[in-house]
Amino acid sequence: MRALLKCVEVEAKLFLRDRATVGFGVLFPSGLLLGLGAVPALRETSPETGGLRSIDVWAPTALVFGMVMIAVQHVPAVIATWRERGILRRLSTTPAHPRTVLLAQMTVAFASVVVSAALMVLLAWAVLDIAPPQRPLEFALAFVVGYAALLGLGLISAAVARTSSAANQIGTLLFVALMFFGGAFLPRVLMPDLLREVGEFIPPGLQALTAAWSAEAGQVTATAGGQPFWLQLAVLAGIAGVASTIAARFFHWE
Repeated sequence: MRALLKCVEVEAKLFLRDRATVGFGVLFPSGLLLGLGAVPALRETSPETGGLRSIDVWAPTALVFGMVMIAVQHVPAVIATWRERGILRRLSTTPAHPRTVLLAQMTVAFASVVVSAALMVLLAWAVLDIAPPQRPLEFALAFVVGYAALLGLGLISAAVARTSSAANQIGTLLFVALMFFGGAFLPRVLMPDLLREVGEFIPPGLQALTAAWSAEAGQVTATAGGQPFWLQLAVLAGIAGVASTIAARFFHWE
């Protein structure tokens, strides 16, 4: 336990020194939401959004930007860099086993997305008058399960990428694909029916997060055949388990 805590401390310091990751992974969701909130049209209520403002409906979308960036771009790139430089191999000869270092890295990464989410929710409420999640326990569960599914996919990338450059390329493709098919880039009403249905099960589960944040917003973004909240979480949990198993199967230290 002492070795793990020390590794977490070191990884936290290294994370904070990475200004790009802190900026885009932790601060960007809040900045994006505040920037959009400055647009007057997005602060107007509309019958199409059930009397909500567009910014109210869009808030959970800003949240997932940081989640996806950390899980599928930052974590795989760090692990691939360690492998490329022989750090994992050398650590295997020290008391700090590579598994401990990996666990510390994932702990710090998860803490960063929690901080990002908390900061965004707080600023959304204080500055834009966006109500905090109405169902906080379900929101927290959707957040954890959705991030676990993302991390599982990210770890597959970390397992197969032999260089940091390859990890960055895979991470960028995953980021674009998850954000697009998950419904973050386009309004769900503009997406074909098949993509809307598939998007409900794409990590990190934007529709589940939206429904837990606000029942009204969930109704606005849901389709007529929208899937139940708990089914979405079950599928995301299955993705997390399968992806983690695949990553463990193909992971190599050197």
